[in-house]
Amino acid sequence: MAVVTLAERGDLSDAARRFLGTESGSAVLLVGAAVVALVWANLGGGYESFWHTGLAVSLGGTALDLDLRHWVNDGLMVLFFLSVGLEIARETTLGELRGFRALAAPAAAAVGGLVAPALVFLALNAGGEAANAWGIAISTDTAVMLGVLALLGPRCPDQLRVFLLALAIVDDIGAVAAIALFYTDEVDVVAMVVALVLLAGLLALRWVRFWRTPFYAVVGVLCWLAVLRSGIHPSVVGVALGLLVNAYAPRRTEMVEAVRIGKNFLLDPTPERARTARAVAVAAVSPNERLQQAIQPWSSYVIVPLFVLANAGVVLSAQTLSAAATSVLTWGIVLGLVVGKPIGVAAGTWVALRTGLGRVPDTLRWGQLLGGSALSGIGFTVALFVTELALTDELLIAEAKIGILTGSVLAAVSGWLVFRLAGERGGQCAPSGLPTLPPRPWRPVD
Repeated sequence: MAVVTLAERGDLSDAARRFLGTESGSAVLLVGAAVVALVWANLGGGYESFWHTGLAVSLGGTALDLDLRHWVNDGLMVLFFLSVGLEIARETTLGELRGFRALAAPAAAAVGGLVAPALVFLALNAGGEAANAWGIAISTDTAVMLGVLALLGPRCPDQLRVFLLALAIVDDIGAVAAIALFYTDEVDVVAMVVALVLLAGLLALRWVRFWRTPFYAVVGVLCWLAVLRSGIHPSVVGVALGLLVNAYAPRRTEMVEAVRIGKNFLLDPTPERARTARAVAVAAVSPNERLQQAIQPWSSYVIVPLFVLANAGVVLSAQTLSAAATSVLTWGIVLGLVVGKPIGVAAGTWVALRTGLGRVPDTLRWGQLLGGSALSGIGFTVALFVTELALTDELLIAEAKIGILTGSVLAAVSGWLVFRLAGERGGQCAPSGLPTLPPRPWRPVD
């Protein structure tokens, strides 16, 4: 008898299935890029000098001069955050995050997973020279987490992956908000106002349902330049632009029109009718879906691995390893990811279920949720991102990167142990010896 997964039955949205598949596949590239960066920094030589190579773009008397690392971090990574914004807009409109109760449990879990590791980090570092680096310990790497989950729990229900995806989306919102609020030194008010005016213009165009990709691209670049000048990190631009792109289900009238035009093309397949049929079919799909399909592969398979390659390299000398072993910065990150993150996620989920504010699919068990909570401590991409924003001392940066790598590996191992102890069984990955979720409505019994 064949085993039919939830995804094959169509219980998950097409958007969620595509996102899960792409992000999970890119995890291998991320790990490979990290290994290459470490080998390059320790054996190849010239790692830092290469990424500090300047690259200037000039037009008339105006020039934008950044080194290669900043072109990756401040330029290309905007497309990654644009993809995040598109995913947030799509899932809250069409996907798994529709409705308050569907969103409440993963949102509460994400909030707990943001607050708890920050508190753990500050318990060790408050008042120290690296106290402002608490943002390193709060973020979950969606791609690596889902990739590790696919390796460690391939028989677990797809709904666990969707729950973790929803958690990661809210986690990304919190991380971007932290970058905007706490890792911006000075703000150029004029440049910020220009950026806000451009975003307001795009919002007005969304309201009238106007979409022309070249126009949006030009306005997006101008907005990026304004935010870059303002002092706010450009990652905020990517998320904001993604949220402004319309996401909607195909409308019946447009689908009927596409069928009619398609039949006309079959009767008389001329180039003009082919162009018309293609244009009508494309218009039936929301701009959000079209843009996400174009950007997601580049983001997952090129931009994020390139970012990891540019930032994960750290010299693992006797001096740096010895310093990291006794560094409260390193231990704050490790404990924040391995201890604080799963405790915060599990506590947030429990509160949402016990109060009745949120729900999770009936197929999920506490063993699976606890394993997913442990895996959420895998912090990688955004953790490295915040490291470059929060720290300037090279030794502290090295200690932070060692903490990120160590904490992420330990989080993966702890997740594997929880799944093993939970006793995965069959297609439902049913736990053994751990309590199941109480029957709905998950409110305290008087």
